[in-house]
Order: sequence, then structure tokens, then C-alpha cells
Amino acid sequence: MAEIRLPTQELRDDIPFFTKVLGMRMDMIYPADDPSVAVFSGHGLRVRIEAGAHEPPGTLRILTDDPDGFADGQRILTAPNGTRVEIDELNPPLVMPETAHSFVVRHLTDQAPWIIGRAGMHYRDLIPDRLGGSIIASHIRIPDGGPVPDMVHYHTVGFQLIYCYRGWVDLVYEDQGEPFRLAEGCCVIQPPEIRHRVLYASENIEVIEIGVPAEHVTTIDHKMELPNGPANLDRRFQGQSFVHHNVEEAAWGPFRLPGFEARETGIAAGTVGVAGVQVARKGHGNTVWAKHDSDILFNFVLEGAMTLEGEGRDPHMLKAGDAFVIPPDMATRYANVSDDIELLEVSLPGAFRTRPD
Repeated sequence: MAEIRLPTQELRDDIPFFTKVLGMRMDMIYPADDPSVAVFSGHGLRVRIEAGAHEPPGTLRILTDDPDGFADGQRILTAPNGTRVEIDELNPPLVMPETAHSFVVRHLTDQAPWIIGRAGMHYRDLIPDRLGGSIIASHIRIPDGGPVPDMVHYHTVGFQLIYCYRGWVDLVYEDQGEPFRLAEGCCVIQPPEIRHRVLYASENIEVIEIGVPAEHVTTIDHKMELPNGPANLDRRFQGQSFVHHNVEEAAWGPFRLPGFEARETGIAAGTVGVAGVQVARKGHGNTVWAKHDSDILFNFVLEGAMTLEGEGRDPHMLKAGDAFVIPPDMATRYANVSDDIELLEVSLPGAFRTRPD
């Protein structure tokens, strides 16, 4: 058993607040002749209110499905002992920020720091301004490989992509059967709140991860074990289906820009148009100046080199490991394309128009 201790000056004032206003149960009170300690429980919490305790009053957060019906609809309260009480949504709706469009170029040689994040993974931010909070793009690596200290978890997101850039990684997903290996050039989408776990990684594994919106909650599921039984491939997660794109089964076809061809990943269909993901390589014909009307158009240079030309901008020489974002209605051209060029292109929404400029 564990409890949180909070100070008080006058316990008799705190008792009605914690029992009647917050709806907690009083479990203990003593001494009987002049009480100085009371213990309350409720909402998954055990609180000890003690006269003369030296701790600051602190803050309690109570999460409920009906915050407007709790404590007469008050969202912020102050207990007689000074404790701040915040009432909030148990399952707040996902907020999609409005995109702050900008032209972004991120070079691997920019010396951007690698930050150690969840499960010991190293993260490099590919869109520093995150377009106003609408998207996060991360270059993630695990230098040593081996077992990954991960737990079954899920993300409260609108869209999430994992593209295996180098090496391989073993993954397991809710209702998708046995663990499988995500190989170099393959990708998956993690539909909203699908439970999953990273199991094992090759040395120097690198992935590109896209998340919408930029700030989203990761929740550990301590109850679910994966795999969780036979696959249920028809399962939908908030309207989206799980997609595992295997590069060995890919078919190449036309790309939105002349001079390239692309392999379709099936992600536009899997997300019901929320996002589209393609890998483009050099094709036939000459590149042209063009504009697009997508809300977000992100690219990562997987292989090769090219020059990104933009109206009113200096040309950018790009090579493997570089990333860029083109805002809508900005004319650009992919020039000086090497024969081995490969681009990972992510668009939100999945369907949009490109027109020559």
C-alpha cells in the first residue's frame, strides 16, 4: 500500500471537501479526541492529510468521463489545506492543430543532436518547427541492437508510420498474429491505439517515424500480452486498418512527378485517405517545376542525391539522410537527380493534386 501525504492547518475543514466535493471515502482518522490525521481514498488514490506535515500542498488531478458533472462543473478547485485540484477529461479528444505551413530542409550534416528517448532509442528531429504542432518526423536509431526494453503500449494519434531505413526490427501487433520482422525498405502504419511492442533489433537499425499530431500520448498497457491470439486482419482501429508494406512484393508504377516512378504502399487505402505513402525512384523523362495542394508533403532522401529548387529560394543539394517539407502552392523542382535516387514521400491527406507550374 502507498499513500500521498499532504499538510493541513485545520483538518476539520478538509474532511467535507475531500468527502463531499471530491467524493472520496474517509478510511482513517485519529486521534479520536483531537484528530490531526485523516486518510481518504478514491479515484485510484490514497491521500493522507496530516496536521504539521512539512510538504507543500501539491496538486491532485482527477480524470473523469464527465468533468462537467463532477464538483458542480468546477475544473480547478483549492482545498482548505491549499491543495490544488484539477478536474479533466479521462479520455480527452485528439486535437489536430492547424498546420503552420513552412518550407523546411533538414540536412544530416546539420549536427542536430540525437536525443535518447523511449526504450533507449536515439531520436533526430526532421521537422524542427513541427509545422505548428501538426506533425513530428523522427529519424530513430538503435546503435547496439539486440533485445529492446519495450513494453506493450499504444499511441493516441491520428496517423503514425514506421519505415525501416536500415537493418531490421522484430515487432508484434494487436490482432495481427505472431511477431514478424520489418526489413529494410518495408513499412507499417500503426493505426490509432493499436497495442504493439518492439522486440528485437539488428545492430545499427534506423527507422523513420511520422506521427500526427506532433504531441501525442503514449500509454503503457500492463494487462495485454502480445501476441494476443489468432490474427483478425479485418479489425479496424478508429476506422483505420493495420498495413504492412513488404518491399519484396512491391509493384512500381507512375509517380505524381515526371521523371520518377513509385511503389504504392497501400497506406492511403488503409487509412481511408488520411495519409498516403510512396517510395519514388528515378524513372523516364525530365523533371519539371510543379506545385501541390496537399496540406503536408514530407520527403526523406533514402538513397542518392538531388537538388531541390524552390521559387524564391537558394537551391539545396540533398543526399541520403536529408529531409524536406514543401508547403502547398509553392513551385519546386527536383533537379540533378542521381540514378540511385530514392525518396520516401508522406502526404496528408492521402489524395491531392500536383500541377505543373
